[in-house]
Amino acid sequence: MAGRRTGEARQVGEGLLPARRPADVDYRLARQTTLDGWRRGSLGRDVLCDAQPMLRRNAVECGTPTSEICPVCDDYEVAHVTYVFGPRLPAFGRCISTPGELERLDARKAHLTGYVVEVCAACGWNHLVRVTSLGRG
Repeated sequence: MAGRRTGEARQVGEGLLPARRPADVDYRLARQTTLDGWRRGSLGRDVLCDAQPMLRRNAVECGTPTSEICPVCDDYEVAHVTYVFGPRLPAFGRCISTPGELERLDARKAHLTGYVVEVCAACGWNHLVRVTSLGRG
């Protein structure tokens, strides 16, 4: 498949966020509902593939590669992009590129929220995968 991005480093799970049940909120059912609506024709591709340029760049530069092919374009491997929001972070959040960076943020004495977004850099498909609490606040 031409244009497929593959990565050598594989992260177990989804993005760089550790699983923290029951604090996690998983969006797999919402993802499936969205894709089912698109396949039925009730949602246009323009609604599904609306990733901002920065999100697409982050998928290439900072994203965690997956082995999943994009469910929309069937041509490119999706990446999980991890963002953290909270006090003393930029208003647009911080895109996390390494597990060590996430560990440093998780050690802070503040309430932080981590988000994992599934992104196809080729077509712009994006969907929230998971939200979890971070920090020791």
